[in-house]
Amino acid sequence: MNQEDVVFSIKKAARDLFRKYGYNKTSVNELVKQAHISKATFYKIFPSKEIILHEVLMDYIRENVEDILSTRVKEPDLATFLGKTILRVSRVTYTVCNEFVGWEFIRESTNAQEYLKTLSDDLEFLLLSSFIKNEAIGSTISEEKLTFLIKSSKNIVFSFAFTAVTEADVRKNFISFQKEILPYLVQATIA
Repeated sequence: MNQEDVVFSIKKAARDLFRKYGYNKTSVNELVKQAHISKATFYKIFPSKEIILHEVLMDYIRENVEDILSTRVKEPDLATFLGKTILRVSRVTYTVCNEFVGWEFIRESTNAQEYLKTLSDDLEFLLLSSFIKNEAIGSTISEEKLTFLIKSSKNIVFSFAFTAVTEADVRKNFISFQKEILPYLVQATIA
């Protein structure tokens, strides 16, 4: 197997295992067994389990953001398109953290807090660059205003993810975000 195949195999194993068991309950031994590689090979490519987690999350989010931005549904105006896009991206981000990592682990682990900061910063950069590249958005809204919208939305979604106790709380928070907060953020962005 060449290095590209090994990386693909590790990422696939990580994606499957993290999704099935969560980050905390997946060991490097399980990753290497499912990827059919040695532990030494794993550590040669990914110095830690946290790094492979980050790669898997960012790949998943990148794919979904590209899909969301490339399949623009005919919306009546830029504000509606932007609002729906931010909401879809926020849901993807929440879902990926919930499915691959688990909010309980993130809330309880000191290491997870530092990792979440890195993920948050990388996510912000990914979203900003993707939105700027999008013809409908990047050509009409300044980078400064897009940064405001993305940072605000991301911070709100992460804050209610940390405070929600049940999935019903999360749904309620997303509805509140969609109806009570997001329209004002979008209007401030396009104004």
